[in-house]
Amino acid sequence: MATASGAPPPAMDEKARRTRDLLASFYNTDPSAAAGAGAASPASLARHSPTAAVASPLDSINSTSFDPETYLNVLVQQSNLEGLLQRHVKMAAEIKNLDTDLQMLVYENYNKFISATDTIKRMKTNIVGMEANMEQLLSKITSVQSKSDTVNTSLFDKRENIEKLHRTRNLLRKVQFIYDLPSRLNKCIKTEAYADAVRFFTGAKPIFEAYGDTSFQDCKKASEEAMDLVIQHLQAKLYSDSEPIEARAEAVVLLKQLKFPVDNLKSNLLEKLEDCLLNLQNESTQASISDISKTFRAYLIIFPDSEKRLIELAQTLFSNRYETVRENLKKRISSTDLLAMLRSLWEDATAIDEVIPEAALPAFSLETTRDIIRQHIATAFLHLQSEISDPLVRTHSTSNEKLEELQLQNAMDTSKIRVSQGCIDLLQEFYHLIDGNTEVLLKLRDLIIDWVQEGFQEFFQKLDWHFHVLSGRSKSFPQESSALDSVQIDKVPTVLVLMLAQLCVYIEQTTIPKVTEELASSFSGGGARSYEYGPPFVPGEICRLYRSSGEKFLHHYINMKTQKISKLLNKRFTTPVWIKHKEPREVNMFVDLLLLEFNGVVSEVKQILPGLIRRHRHSDSTGSTTSSRSNPMREDMLNRSNTNRTRSQFLENHLAKLFEQKMEIFTKVEYTQESVISTVLKLCLKSLQEFVRLQTFNRSGFQQIQLDMEFLKSSLKEFVDDEAAISFLLKEVNNAAHERCLDPIPLEPPILDKLINAKLAKIKEQNPNMQ
Repeated sequence: MATASGAPPPAMDEKARRTRDLLASFYNTDPSAAAGAGAASPASLARHSPTAAVASPLDSINSTSFDPETYLNVLVQQSNLEGLLQRHVKMAAEIKNLDTDLQMLVYENYNKFISATDTIKRMKTNIVGMEANMEQLLSKITSVQSKSDTVNTSLFDKRENIEKLHRTRNLLRKVQFIYDLPSRLNKCIKTEAYADAVRFFTGAKPIFEAYGDTSFQDCKKASEEAMDLVIQHLQAKLYSDSEPIEARAEAVVLLKQLKFPVDNLKSNLLEKLEDCLLNLQNESTQASISDISKTFRAYLIIFPDSEKRLIELAQTLFSNRYETVRENLKKRISSTDLLAMLRSLWEDATAIDEVIPEAALPAFSLETTRDIIRQHIATAFLHLQSEISDPLVRTHSTSNEKLEELQLQNAMDTSKIRVSQGCIDLLQEFYHLIDGNTEVLLKLRDLIIDWVQEGFQEFFQKLDWHFHVLSGRSKSFPQESSALDSVQIDKVPTVLVLMLAQLCVYIEQTTIPKVTEELASSFSGGGARSYEYGPPFVPGEICRLYRSSGEKFLHHYINMKTQKISKLLNKRFTTPVWIKHKEPREVNMFVDLLLLEFNGVVSEVKQILPGLIRRHRHSDSTGSTTSSRSNPMREDMLNRSNTNRTRSQFLENHLAKLFEQKMEIFTKVEYTQESVISTVLKLCLKSLQEFVRLQTFNRSGFQQIQLDMEFLKSSLKEFVDDEAAISFLLKEVNNAAHERCLDPIPLEPPILDKLINAKLAKIKEQNPNMQ
């Protein structure tokens, strides 16, 4: 059989051809037919192939025209001895296989023939006697049919009579029911069996419509009066709030069966339902939600066209209840209380959804719960920021003079505790939001984790901005406003700026590592948000932010202190006329004010920053003032006898200064007492040097500067350890005054020592407790 494309079928394999030939020989079929069936064999294909003109004798061993002698001659001519032996072995194996196949084929067919023979024998045995039984059955059926016809004929008249009597009896029962109907209805009214009354009346109504004006006029009138009373009772039950919803729904169904117009009742009942929902919107008890579910179910049955209105009522109910939860968020409720509210609302929404799935309350609840939890997290961060800023704001509203040492320490410690412990407490609060097994929380778990991490990122950024507002620095924060307006720099307590600097260091080194560790252990996962802008919480970025802010606050504090002291120095050097200055008799008063300001800086720094300040007493340096002033410059000054020599000496000192080793005056400011005090002093002395350069001095003015600087040299040792740098800056001030002096002749050392000792004695007299 050719294929669909017209190509000949594929050639049979060797085994298939052998099996076909064996079957043909066993059943003595026509050899030519067997040969024709094998037309697709290789031999036949070779004969019909256009490329083969003559078939080879070696290929026709299985055909009917096989010639053994020709086959043998050709094989001997074409093969050598080894080829003949191989052909012999192959043919012997093929003969053996054919014998085996033939034997198996005979056995298999023999078993089939035996089985078929047994089956035929059993069929013959079972059929024997069946014909007699069928004839006997037919005779019995014929006898039964004849007797049945006889009985039907004899009972026909009696059956007709019985059926007529039965119809008469049923008619009499109906008539009796009509006459008894008024009493039945009254009895139902007494027992409040209104459903039976409606059933009885609707059953008798067709008869009243047909014969109510003739035979049953009185019964109809009495029945209608009774049904009017039933309708009144049903209406009263419908409007009664004390009746269960099932009874009220049954009353509506009965009124509809009586063809009573209930459309006007529909609006009244929906209004009552709305009032009921308004009374229950603040309650979350299972009983109230169960009643509402039953009410909705009953209304859908009674008023199928009221589904839209019921959906609106259900959505309004849950909108109001969720709005109540939002109002509670303003009171800063705990996460546990919030979860209790949300869990109850979710269960209620699920219960109502079983009745009105079209309202889509679970989807609405999921979306609203999502917004509420996000608002709760944001509100918690705002409250934490407020708690942290409270002691700082109180410090901001207090001037430097009114701040006591204990108040500063308490404010600093309180701020640190509220930052660190507040963040940990907040994380524990938020953990309740992802630890529950409520279905709605499980759906929002990844989002909550992202919100918490994002919240900490924004919290630290806003807190940093808040610190800048408190410090008086001008810094904008996008999409955010604050109740605190930017204040003037001179109205901000300098100690607050120093506190903010130290607090930034504490947040960077202590708080952020703790928060990062807690987030990694309890709030890992998330990923519900898109990470196009990076992870939600980046501790490295926050650390860099607070490191930068801390440095800014520290420099801001130093600048504020330096500016305040510089104003004092500017006033001191611009008020007198230095070119007409009188001979110095004591250390100038501005030195006392300068030292007082330095003491204030030391007091603030000591309370806020770590580190110890080495304190030198005046008594330690009093006896060594002469030796401390014994330097080559002063000795040269003693030897000068005129102005020309003095100016020559100044040039020599100037040249010597060029070859001196360069001293590093201003180094990086560290968060230590020594570093901040030293930087403030250096900046003030540098400002003093600039103020001196702007003036022109006579001899007395220059000597006054010399006296003041020498006194400061011994007094400033108690503030800093870097005495070399301070001495260098004081020397620079002296050199500046020397450069701007018209007659730069210094005080002699004995006079200088006398004036300084007088000042020290005066200080000791004013402070007896001073060592």
